[in-house]
Amino acid sequence: MRNSSAFLVSVIATLLALGLALLLDDGAYRVAGLPLLPALALFSFAVQWLVFVPSFLRQTEHYYDLAGALTYASVILLAASFASPDARGWVITALVLIWGGRLGSFLFLRVKRSGKDGRFDNLKPYWGSFLMAWTLQGLWVFVTLLAALIAVSSPGASGWDVLATLGLIIWVGGFAIEAVADHQKNAFNADPTNQGRFIQQGLWAWSRHPNYFGEIMLWTGIAVMATPALTGWQWLGWLSPLFVCWLLLKVSGIPMLEQRADEKWGGEADYEAYKAVTPVLLPRPPRRRAK
Repeated sequence: MRNSSAFLVSVIATLLALGLALLLDDGAYRVAGLPLLPALALFSFAVQWLVFVPSFLRQTEHYYDLAGALTYASVILLAASFASPDARGWVITALVLIWGGRLGSFLFLRVKRSGKDGRFDNLKPYWGSFLMAWTLQGLWVFVTLLAALIAVSSPGASGWDVLATLGLIIWVGGFAIEAVADHQKNAFNADPTNQGRFIQQGLWAWSRHPNYFGEIMLWTGIAVMATPALTGWQWLGWLSPLFVCWLLLKVSGIPMLEQRADEKWGGEADYEAYKAVTPVLLPRPPRRRAK
């Protein structure tokens, strides 16, 4: 993508987040004269742009995922510090911090070990394209956090109730699935005897992308917990899990990984058999493969 086109995408993404923030903000809190949600949206982008500059100059993507995780943590903590969360809001804040700490450190260490992230090979040389990647991460952070931010900044929602408990259970299940799947794949790749092979054991025998299933599940849990705080346009807070689902299913998640896997193992009997009996996302017990 040319620099001018990529820069236009960055501008559109920024305006989209700000427009959504203005629409959903209830005006209860202000930061430096700005409504809370638009201020947090601007902060999400500002962090990405600040880290983008040295990353582009050094032509490295090593701090991309770490910056994203730190932005999640910073945004939710800022929301909690300016608002007055109830028990629901504080629990949601803690869940976001736990998730961001685990995933951010995992991804950062993974890219440090591998030395590169193939997603950025065609983006890093061009400032517009690389800036677009960082800007889209700012959009990803803010939209994914929408439901959480609304709940944290709406202390009078309804206290702790059955939806809070249900959402917490869903989050715990999703977090466990994602963490276990990541651990299993990391251990598999660390074994020299598995070099050049694909994982098809553990949770990866139930789904080709169990970590992504866990990711969608845990953000759905956050949205369920936040539901009593949603009123009027704030019901768009449910864009949080829907946005995560769309990204992973249609944009930067499964399509890219499936393409890479097909290029690497396509045509091999074991791989084709694995694809034939293992669902892309929704886990199910392994089926016997045809001989």
